[in-house]
Amino acid sequence: MTTTIATADTVRFTLPKLPYALDALAPQISEESMQYHYGKHLQTYIDNLNRLIVGTCFENASLENIVRHADGPLFNNAAQTWNHIFYFLALSPNPKSVPTGQLGTAIDRAFESFGRFKEELSQVAVSLFGSGWAWLVEDKSGKLAIVGRSNAGNPLTDGMRPLLAIDVWEHAYYIDYRNRRADAVKALWERIDWRVVEERYR
Repeated sequence: MTTTIATADTVRFTLPKLPYALDALAPQISEESMQYHYGKHLQTYIDNLNRLIVGTCFENASLENIVRHADGPLFNNAAQTWNHIFYFLALSPNPKSVPTGQLGTAIDRAFESFGRFKEELSQVAVSLFGSGWAWLVEDKSGKLAIVGRSNAGNPLTDGMRPLLAIDVWEHAYYIDYRNRRADAVKALWERIDWRVVEERYR
């Protein structure tokens, strides 16, 4: 993901421009929710990250390397920055609703069917205690797997390749769905663009 700009003496992370307007994901995700989730929460993580890397060995590191190797508050803000950008870029107002090609075949092989896969990923997302993320990943052996991670957890730290993320922090859905996490996850499937996920799998 390209999320940095270079200046004369350092690298700073910036809020990426999305390929859709903030109201384009409605009604599944409202403009107000995007204004807070993308415009405020993600911006805060980025601002904290830029502040925390100053004077550290990560000052000129890529975002992915910070996620892989940092800990504490620096990891939390770097991972939340990475996770959110990854999440937002897989959404679309005009998504491809079903995976095909190599990814479609791999999902059928790993989970029996796309419908079964959706059920399993949704269950992980809905049942994750507290805040966190549900992920579709390619594991170290090259097989597809579903994993849940609490808080800012990212599968990169376990040597996995993330393909899709579902954000189940309350700030991701509370404006639109209040405490109805299951409804939020169900609605999100209508905005996931499998063109993007297929590109990540190649």
